[in-house]
Amino acid sequence: MIRALILTLCLMGSVAFAQTADQPQGTITVTDSATQDAAIAVRIRDILGELDGYDGVTVAVSSGIVTLRGTTVDTAAATRLSELVTRVEGVVAIENEVTETTDVAARLNPAVNRFRTRIEQAVALLPLIGVAVVAFGLVLLAGILIARMKYPWDRIAPNAFIANIYRQVVRMVFFVSGLVIALDILGATALLGTIMGAAGIVGLAIGFAVRDTVENFIASIMLSIRQPFRPNDTVEIEGDIGKVIRLTSRATILLSFDGNHIRIPNATVFKSRIVNFSTNVERRFEFEIGVASDADLSAIRDLATQTVADLPFVLKVPEPVVWIERIGDGAIFMSVTGWIDQGATSLVRAKGEALRLVKSAIEAAGVEVPDTTYRIQLMGGGQAIATETTNAPAPTPAPAPPLKAEDVQEFSDAALDRLVDAERSDPQAPDLLTEDAPKE
Repeated sequence: MIRALILTLCLMGSVAFAQTADQPQGTITVTDSATQDAAIAVRIRDILGELDGYDGVTVAVSSGIVTLRGTTVDTAAATRLSELVTRVEGVVAIENEVTETTDVAARLNPAVNRFRTRIEQAVALLPLIGVAVVAFGLVLLAGILIARMKYPWDRIAPNAFIANIYRQVVRMVFFVSGLVIALDILGATALLGTIMGAAGIVGLAIGFAVRDTVENFIASIMLSIRQPFRPNDTVEIEGDIGKVIRLTSRATILLSFDGNHIRIPNATVFKSRIVNFSTNVERRFEFEIGVASDADLSAIRDLATQTVADLPFVLKVPEPVVWIERIGDGAIFMSVTGWIDQGATSLVRAKGEALRLVKSAIEAAGVEVPDTTYRIQLMGGGQAIATETTNAPAPTPAPAPPLKAEDVQEFSDAALDRLVDAERSDPQAPDLLTEDAPKE
């Protein structure tokens, strides 16, 4: 009960304080003068006459108590009225009965007046605005002309793509400079901070929205600076093998050995494992061949090694190497390798010719190259039984012809080279690959 009473007294005290907060403070004089009341009323009316929005307010003063009646355009104006009257000397108390007007015309007139005033100010600032626009245009034009120059951008940039980025940066710098100069002429440089802040927020939002595009753009810049391949190089990227046609600002384009275009985003290329088969002129071919399990494996290995070494298109250094790879079904398999100059020899044709001659040499030495076969026998009940037959007796071999290597100097991918050259000859197709750029 006592707590409720204390709470009620506190609430009453707060209400009373709120009601008297806008009332004059100080000692009230004993004497009362009608002359003083009239002077207070006249003073308040004069003040209100100089302010906008108080035309409908009347003032009455009696014994230092000011009574305000009428309407204003909004509640805030009525509140400011009490604060103003409190500062007049001799005011004892204030009875503010001013309300907010509902007259549409009265509420629209101030807005119309403000709009008219701003139009007049804009018209007065037209010459200055014209000067600011001309200054902005001149600075921007200078930036565009400088960006269009071939020197020094083409000289300092490693390729056309980077040079274009330099030009874009120059245009942006001159655009911002022209904007700052124009706002400084208008005396509105504070507006630049708001514009830049809004642009930063918008740029951040756009960056999150097009994150993959931005990543791809940055990867294009890095690939164009440190080029991991050259035009017409044979590469493997993410399992795709083909010849490089071009590097654009968005993707790397390959031509597969089937003649198909492979378009790989540069972000994927930059992060992927790249195998460049054209970096080294020497390249190794490898194939597997099986011999009978009862053959002299050491002698067959030496025979295969010597056969490959005697081929005219096989390099002496590095030397050919042959080793026993594994034991298979009915045969011992050997891996045979040799090195060629891929700038003068076709890899696939060299491999095929080496396989043909090694097989012929082994068979000419009387060693069988087994062929595992499967035979299907139909029994009386219609059941099919698969039987594996290995080491089938070979027919009596005919006299082996002299072993002679065929010409494998012709490129097997000459047709692909012509397709790549035709693709790259298009002057409208952009390409960031250059011969003089550093290569990783």
